[in-house]
Amino acid sequence: MTRLPSLPNRIGTVPSPGMALPTLLAGLLAAEPFAPDLAAQEILISGGTVVTSEGRFDADVRVRDGTIVEIGIGLATGAGARAIDATGLLVMPGGVDPHVHLGGSTRDDYRTGSQAALAGGITTISNFAFPSGGRTLAQALEREAALIREQAIADVILHAGINDPASQEGQMATLAAETGQTSTKIFMVRSVFDAEVPDYMATMDAAGRAGILTMVHCEDGPILAHAVAELTAAGRTSLEYFPDSRPVVAEVVATQRAVAMAEANGAPIYAVHVSSEGALRVLQDARNRGLSVFVETRPIYLHFTRERFEGPDRGLYVGQPPLREQRDQDALWAGIASGSVDVLATDHVAYRRDEKMDPSQTISRHRAGLSNLQVVRPMLYSEGVVQGRISEERFVAVTSTNAAKLFGLYPRKGTIAVGSDADIVLWDPDETRTIRDEDMFSGAGFSVYSGWEVTGWPVMTLRRGEVVYEDGEILAGAGSGELLRRGRWQAP
Repeated sequence: MTRLPSLPNRIGTVPSPGMALPTLLAGLLAAEPFAPDLAAQEILISGGTVVTSEGRFDADVRVRDGTIVEIGIGLATGAGARAIDATGLLVMPGGVDPHVHLGGSTRDDYRTGSQAALAGGITTISNFAFPSGGRTLAQALEREAALIREQAIADVILHAGINDPASQEGQMATLAAETGQTSTKIFMVRSVFDAEVPDYMATMDAAGRAGILTMVHCEDGPILAHAVAELTAAGRTSLEYFPDSRPVVAEVVATQRAVAMAEANGAPIYAVHVSSEGALRVLQDARNRGLSVFVETRPIYLHFTRERFEGPDRGLYVGQPPLREQRDQDALWAGIASGSVDVLATDHVAYRRDEKMDPSQTISRHRAGLSNLQVVRPMLYSEGVVQGRISEERFVAVTSTNAAKLFGLYPRKGTIAVGSDADIVLWDPDETRTIRDEDMFSGAGFSVYSGWEVTGWPVMTLRRGEVVYEDGEILAGAGSGELLRRGRWQAP
């Protein structure tokens, strides 16, 4: 039997026999054992505490041929099966990160990005495909699909990038059938956005009617241009002034416009990397009015504030939108706890430290983005669950289940349930580690959180029933990941 570390149990009170469990979980616990003649590639995870977005309970989990086939108490190990003792560990669904940037001029491709993700307990990652040279969205997605077949270890979803809405509106009706992908992304920050608003409206409308979710980068280009011009005229072009070059009002105004567009045409939208209290309030109000508006934030806004731009390493923290004030951070933490923030996604971009610290960068010419895939879940668990800000169930919801639902993967991904893919993370809630650059799998080669002490760490990751990460090592090869076909979005 493979023995994982057994540590003192401080997970919580074991439910009494009379304690009500959510309907789904109770049904799983009552499931009859599957016939033994179905056994093939089998793993039994026993003694752990299963945590989903709906609840937590002690149970064993049987995996066969990449799928969860049985959940119950006291399950017997089948002949030839691998037995894993998860005593003292949490058994959680693999993370789903719907906002990742790979390839191009960055330092991560699908292989190294997968390695970082799997080591951090994320089993499904993503990327964006923007067409060029007159190619269609389907052709751009196929270009990435070829790289995924060659490089990926984690499973992958793709988002079609809308950069020519006049021609791409007509592609929405057949996009899902042709590619199996059901999300697009638009950038309101583009300099030509205002001139193309009618085409973007039509594209969003067509996407909504086709069951496609539109992701929106909400920053207002003209307001940003005005801020940059004023700072430049005053000689304030260094990264010290980066937060001032992208003010909160630009995010709030663009968010208001995005909500108005969604309300006018009835299309669902997903606001990426929400950074401010003001933008979050706009989205909360829209949700309260019954609109299909969904909210993502990213880890840097939970762990840093704009004071980082007052130090000598300010280049490390450049992202779009920039770091905000403490009140914004507090609002985002409250939103994660309350459910008004649906997803924590990394917006992962891998640059080396020297590239991020390039002294020639300015407020208008810089390298935006941070490497986050490997430590996003440990950081959230430590700063969120351990510190009492959020529950374990909310941790699973915002790092796995909600993204799986919104991006057409649920219940195949995002939960521990009979019939779901065996994307499982064994999580040690008691392990305390110091984040170190030398442990990072990303091509960036460092973590902005290096030196932080965190409690809660993934010790094993299974992707579709295969142990792909264990004891600090990646155990699966490039090309073993899959580009996932997806269904229509559903609300968390």
